Amino acid sequence: MQRRMIFSAAIAAVTLGFGTLAQAQDSTMDQVRDSGVLRVGVTQAPPWYAKDITSGEWTGGLGVSMGKAMAETLGVTFEPVEVTWGTAVAALQADRIDMMFVLDATDERKAAVNFPDTPLLYYSLAVLARDDLEITNWSDLNSPEISISVPQATSMDAFLTENAPDADIQRFPGNAEAIAAFQAGRVDAVTLFHPPLIAARQKLGAGQIIVPQPVESRPSSVAVRQESDTTFVDWVDEQIDGYYKSGQTQVWYEEFLSDFGLDPSTVPAIIRERL
Repeated sequence: MQRRMIFSAAIAAVTLGFGTLAQAQDSTMDQVRDSGVLRVGVTQAPPWYAKDITSGEWTGGLGVSMGKAMAETLGVTFEPVEVTWGTAVAALQADRIDMMFVLDATDERKAAVNFPDTPLLYYSLAVLARDDLEITNWSDLNSPEISISVPQATSMDAFLTENAPDADIQRFPGNAEAIAAFQAGRVDAVTLFHPPLIAARQKLGAGQIIVPQPVESRPSSVAVRQESDTTFVDWVDEQIDGYYKSGQTQVWYEEFLSDFGLDPSTVPAIIRERL
């Protein structure tokens, strides 16, 4: 009889333990407040995240600035957790991080994690072109005399094919190869969504980044854990909406660009209304 009572008590304790764990996992806001830490996924990807190679500290980038501000608002400590773009969703599901900035809300990701209703920012399809090229509209690129590199079989490729069909479009396996073609002078311009072009321009020390008209932009977002309690995702939505409308999102972005050695006026904005 005593053994049965002990066994029953053990089962009850295990069941209670699982119930407590499930409850904790269903409340990110409670976890953050109880632990005193806001865990933000980071990856070396300027202008969104930047690690100081000497110190190993995550010191710059929009995601770092915004994460620190959110942590301060909650009265907790900002804790960067290194992930990759490909592992961020799994890190959220495994409760290794609480949020990841600049992760696009694709249908596939929406099935695995939550996103706020308000977009975090917008990035636009742009070109890094020779300094002497005059480009205002996509039609200015629509000439067989102009060669443009682009990653093959991407949305960027499809857009360029539709809007500049007469250009000499040269397709490459990925971003790096498309940029390398421009760096080597084999093409007059490279077409990508503008963030990767910022680092490329900084490295090359030449070229102009242009967002031709009509602007082709897409929103990015903040991924959080999928849970029934919406307190945290609602709070994130409120915060990023306030940052966006006040212009603070753009301010943080421009501060990093300046620290990175770039003139913000030469780089496309991440606020759609300023494009």
